[in-house]
Amino acid sequence: MNVIYWIDGTYIPESLGEINHFFRDWRNNAVHNIDARTVDFLAATHSMLRVNEPYMLLSGYRSPQTNAMLRARSRNVAQNSLHLHGQAADVRLRSRSVRQIAQAAQACNAGGVGRYSRSDFVHFDCGAVRSWGS
Repeated sequence: MNVIYWIDGTYIPESLGEINHFFRDWRNNAVHNIDARTVDFLAATHSMLRVNEPYMLLSGYRSPQTNAMLRARSRNVAQNSLHLHGQAADVRLRSRSVRQIAQAAQACNAGGVGRYSRSDFVHFDCGAVRSWGS
């Protein structure tokens, strides 16, 4: 997805709608409003990394049903995950390591950053500034 979602200090509603659809729960196609702060956080980090490659989005919005299913399979899934509120995204880049992405994200000081090196992705959220994982 390549979309301009912000111009001259204003978010573009049509573009945010496209983002909401792209970030939908792919397991059941449920769409939820994605918090623009999460998109801003992802965009700022991407810019800092100086890459042309787009993120691969692994998980954006998660419906309660999907989150419950994932929690049953893994203890690493939060019961009240920010994914449920459209405030989180799990992404990867082929050209950058989890460490590199997470370091750039942490430099933004914009929210939560989780490193999941074994699964090769970084969690971003617009909650409290914190970090975890390896």
